[in-house]
Amino acid sequence: MLGLLNKYEIEEVLANHYVGHLGCHADGVTYVVPVSYAYHDNCVYGHTEEGKKIWMMRKNPGVCFQVEDMQDMANWKSVIAWGKYEELTEPELRSQALVKLMDRRLPYVASRTARLSPDWPFSPGDLNKIKGIVYRITLEEKTGRFEKVEGPSFFL
Repeated sequence: MLGLLNKYEIEEVLANHYVGHLGCHADGVTYVVPVSYAYHDNCVYGHTEEGKKIWMMRKNPGVCFQVEDMQDMANWKSVIAWGKYEELTEPELRSQALVKLMDRRLPYVASRTARLSPDWPFSPGDLNKIKGIVYRITLEEKTGRFEKVEGPSFFL
């Protein structure tokens, strides 16, 4: 069965994952890249270094964000959302975002880019010691779809 996710199911997919795909567009170029994130109160929070996606989002803050929950090719959920990028430079907002990123559920083995500091999985005493760019994407529109097959899907 194919169908649409309801608002609650969309929120569940966004809240229960930590890797999504960020799509941005500037100067005639579209760029989609996987990012680790935290989701809270309709916002996606991220931490990164200076690079192509930051350069593009500074030029055009309108972005697309996608997350999937895939059990197999016949049982999956996918959420696509559109929103606005905002760099968090004000110390209190930046610290609040870093706390959300530190508190997210990550696997024990995580990439260097998902770890916010050398102290990971522990928080450094001073969050201002965490280098890099902290950002928020406020989601303005969300949609979700799913496919679910009852019984063993390998017989299809």
